[in-house]
Amino acid sequence: MKNITLSADERLLEAAYQRAAKEHTTLNEQFRLWLKHYVQREPTGAHEIPSEAEGTLADFLQGHIGILHSSEHRPGGARMSVDSGKRFAAGLLKRRQQEKR
Repeated sequence: MKNITLSADERLLEAAYQRAAKEHTTLNEQFRLWLKHYVQREPTGAHEIPSEAEGTLADFLQGHIGILHSSEHRPGGARMSVDSGKRFAAGLLKRRQQEKR
């Protein structure tokens, strides 16, 4: 293997070391994986979203977004995901019925 030198923002580098430690890996290993992927994939554009094999959009955005817990703003939480599919379907049905009138 050949050694290389890279430049990176100190804060990003420190955060990357911490993440790698939490994931029981190293930055060297992650870079090797990235380099292998980079060389093997077809160039499709500079800002592409990862394919399903590379992970989900949430995986791609991890580290760039935070999570808001509704319980921080509403006692017991907003329970927004409870029966969301049923509520969405009911809302569509109600809207369709109103449009028919």
